[in-house]
Amino acid sequence: MKINPVKGMRDYLPEEMRVRDYVQGEILKIYRASGFERISTPVMEDMENLDKSDGGDNLNLIFKVLKRGEKLDEALSSGDEKQLCDMGLRYDLTVPLSRFYAANRDKLPKPFKVIQTDRVFRAERPQKGRMREFVQCDIDILGDESPNAEIELIDVTARALKRIGFDDFTVNINDRSLLRGMLSGMGFAQDSLSTVCVSFDKLDKVGVDSVCAELTEKQLPENAVSSLRSFLEKGDRSLDAVKAYLDDTSAADRLLYVLSASEKLLQGTCAVAYAPSLVRGQGYYTGTVFEITCPAFRGAIAGGGRYDGMIGKFLGENVPAVGFSIGFERICQILLDENYTVPAQKKLALLYTEDAPFGEVLLKAARLRESYDVSPVRQQKKLGKQLGQLEKEGFAAAAFFDNDDIKPLGKE
Repeated sequence: MKINPVKGMRDYLPEEMRVRDYVQGEILKIYRASGFERISTPVMEDMENLDKSDGGDNLNLIFKVLKRGEKLDEALSSGDEKQLCDMGLRYDLTVPLSRFYAANRDKLPKPFKVIQTDRVFRAERPQKGRMREFVQCDIDILGDESPNAEIELIDVTARALKRIGFDDFTVNINDRSLLRGMLSGMGFAQDSLSTVCVSFDKLDKVGVDSVCAELTEKQLPENAVSSLRSFLEKGDRSLDAVKAYLDDTSAADRLLYVLSASEKLLQGTCAVAYAPSLVRGQGYYTGTVFEITCPAFRGAIAGGGRYDGMIGKFLGENVPAVGFSIGFERICQILLDENYTVPAQKKLALLYTEDAPFGEVLLKAARLRESYDVSPVRQQKKLGKQLGQLEKEGFAAAAFFDNDDIKPLGKE
């Protein structure tokens, strides 16, 4: 028998779980106080739903589940490997949410402001910061086509990050339709825009020369690549500069409204920026996309966007939808790497000796629970060492069964 978890998944020690539980709890407080309600969906989805979800590269990372019994025997005898699986583990929470809404919309308010914090699975090559099983922490607004939904999500997500100690970050915003309109105006053909966006999304990592070289390697029109290079090298990547390439400026006007309202709302507590090269990988995004970056850490700590066409795949009619996901695993790892300590809760250890009547110990614990979260703990001979260990385990104080003393732990 093997004692290690399977590759790409991991166990969490108590001190790690304290941070994870605290972070998730604080985020949920902000979400719920802002009018969002939590749901839960199964970890497995029908393969047809996953295959048709426009999940980009994630579709190549689905953990597929074999058919069972006679159905598996029939699939094996058919010789068609595509017939072997009928279910898969969810790779994100957006596809299950879309299915859930399609099945339950008559029971849900409109717009529906929803929370999902749950595990998802991707068959990634495991590395630091990328696991095969991880938690996503999402809020979505379904049924609101106005840009006010984006503004509300930005506000709530920013407040949640601040609640857990992040403050020096930037909300980067773009619009997929605006981006495609700009690239089309530069001379790229409509059927090439997706591959252009894949290259353009690498701009911040590889620079202008590498992006243009990649587009040239893809045999895209020289004049279009030259036009994009000129735009990037001029340094003016403002919305006004982008408008020069657009036939229809409505997406730019909508994005300007989101940017302006968000800046006013956040009152300088964090930055808001237009990011013309921001694409995001999922194919189901139809409009606004956003990411939050923190200069102290590489990569994004939150991201999301509008996916107005996803629910329509289930209903046959489009339902406006937009979501924002905090990178739960990433922020927890950042906090753990910085030796983050969960703020002292009223967590009390009630120490008792071996000969103490345990029923009486529990009665005293019940009385103390009016003011504390109490855990009965057998007292050790080396009390000083034990108190130090209790402090490391997150206890704020220790009480004693045989007297009324309560001893604070750590700094008073």
